[in-house]
Amino acid sequence: MKKYIIISAVLFGIFFPKAQSSDSLKTENKVTFSAYAELFYTYDLNEPANHIRQNFLYSYNRHNELNLNLGLVKVNYQSENLRANVALMAGTYAQDNMAAEQDALRYVNEANVGIKISKTKNLWIDAGIMPSHIGWESAIGKDNTNLTRSLAAENSPYFETGAKISYTSDSGKWFLSGLVLNGWQRIAKPEGNQSISFGHQVTYKPTEKITLNSSSFIGNDKSKEEKRMRYFHDLYGSFQLTDQFSALLGFDIGAEQKEKGSSSYNIWYTPNVLMKYQLDSKWALAGRLEYYNDKNGVIISTKTPNGFQTFGYSLNVDYAILKNVIFRTEARGFTSKDAIFAKNDEMKQGNFFITTSLAVWF
Repeated sequence: MKKYIIISAVLFGIFFPKAQSSDSLKTENKVTFSAYAELFYTYDLNEPANHIRQNFLYSYNRHNELNLNLGLVKVNYQSENLRANVALMAGTYAQDNMAAEQDALRYVNEANVGIKISKTKNLWIDAGIMPSHIGWESAIGKDNTNLTRSLAAENSPYFETGAKISYTSDSGKWFLSGLVLNGWQRIAKPEGNQSISFGHQVTYKPTEKITLNSSSFIGNDKSKEEKRMRYFHDLYGSFQLTDQFSALLGFDIGAEQKEKGSSSYNIWYTPNVLMKYQLDSKWALAGRLEYYNDKNGVIISTKTPNGFQTFGYSLNVDYAILKNVIFRTEARGFTSKDAIFAKNDEMKQGNFFITTSLAVWF
């Protein structure tokens, strides 16, 4: 109880500057507070009895119940040479994605500090719990082209813990970073793991309408006795083709040793095409085509002859009720090479579901 009283007192001092000293008021514009909440309802035609949907989906993963996917409160501090973020969260996203973490860490979305290390260049070192440097989608639904997350996003890191050095060019066209990480979507390392993981990110924006990104992960996410090196690369390009129409092309590929010390690797990969058409200031249409091939079950284990080889498609309609409120509806389906989707007492090759969400932020 004492720690919650202390946290409340700190937040009160941040959000109500009249209670601060005159010295604090001089820097009040450096502290910002934001919040985000997204409610959702999904109806899965396979009707899982326990309301928990596919084990390879970690967002909007409840059937036939109104629920909170993600509720988030965040405090950001920014000055010329120092920046920091603290964000706490709740919802089914936190419940499903943080299941492997210690209880005290399961509600932490961000906790990081950055220091600028150059007087003349935009060169920073950041450390802590941070959003992942991998992928074209984030946990914040309103920032994504589609309502639900792609198979690529759901099965690669949403967050990471470690340190990074990053550089943004004076023109803003180039962003480069190198990372040292605790592991593959980890806050605390798994028991017995003595490895350090690494990553990189290069983003190039030749114009305001084009973004090209390359990100990687290299490391072992298992115990010392079961050590298997994993190599992963994420590549995507985002294109604003007209004022109304945008598209994103993405391709992820990974390789992991079949066993400790092996020179043989299991491969998985996933291509994606995302498209969005802005009808007017309030209405938008978006769609996605995707394929995920993990025949050997490195990331998604099915224990079937052909593993996880699945096509996905979706179409969503978005309506901006207010500038900070959006209502979205999406129809989405999967078709797999093997019968991997449970329906009643049978296994099916297909799965279809409809999701709606209401997102609010300030």
